[in-house]
Amino acid sequence: MGKISYVTEEGLLRMKKELEHMINVERPAISKQIAEARDKGDLSENAEYDAAKDAQGMLEARIHKLEETIRNSRILDESRVDTSSIQILNRVKLKNLKNNSVVEYLLVSESEANLKEGKIAITTPIGKGLIGKKVGDTVEIQVPAGKLQFNVLAISR
Repeated sequence: MGKISYVTEEGLLRMKKELEHMINVERPAISKQIAEARDKGDLSENAEYDAAKDAQGMLEARIHKLEETIRNSRILDESRVDTSSIQILNRVKLKNLKNNSVVEYLLVSESEANLKEGKIAITTPIGKGLIGKKVGDTVEIQVPAGKLQFNVLAISR
């Protein structure tokens, strides 16, 4: 039994589509490459064959890992997310006390994290530091670049 991962319905659907693509598109393409390389003759000195077999091994490992993640995923009911203190699926508005900038993040599982979309994993230093905090709290978080200080301005869904 792997680690349970809490995801949104959208996140689970995205993972299932990715898995389907790997199984129905990428796997047959690699099998075809292997067959074509094998048809070229001597496998002992066939770099194309070796590369295709390596790619197949990596794809199968990715498929296995994604299948396990999907199997261990639990959909979070976003309508029941509490906003009295910070937890997964909360949108938090923070004021960086060093430069007075305001940032907004959505706390999500590792599999759904995407910084460009403002989604940070609860397993990151910032995510861990925010869990359980309330509006008005000042949070000091150690990150690789040093210490960050935030004031929690708002918590929402």
